[in-house]
Amino acid sequence: MNRDVFQALADPTRRAIIALIATQALTPNAIAENFDVTRQAVSKHLRILTECKLVKQEKQGREIYYHLEIKKMKEIELYLEKLRNIWEGRHNQLDKLLNQLKTSK
Repeated sequence: MNRDVFQALADPTRRAIIALIATQALTPNAIAENFDVTRQAVSKHLRILTECKLVKQEKQGREIYYHLEIKKMKEIELYLEKLRNIWEGRHNQLDKLLNQLKTSK
């Protein structure tokens, strides 16, 4: 199943998980300790984040550690930067138009 990355990011728990593993890789149990939800709920969030390629798994011995997928986060950042540039350009155009209307009165 191909999930939408922005739908995955829309969930506050998933955003909190991303923030939690941004600085260090953690096991699902270590992640779950930071939330007032079941271990199964955290596993579901991790599965969705993994399907969206926002996090990746790394097996170390018997443990699985989750890491933030920096490359995917960079892709999202670049996409949002393009949108921000469009919004700022439109805002600047509106400012110019309003200034022209103000001075023509």
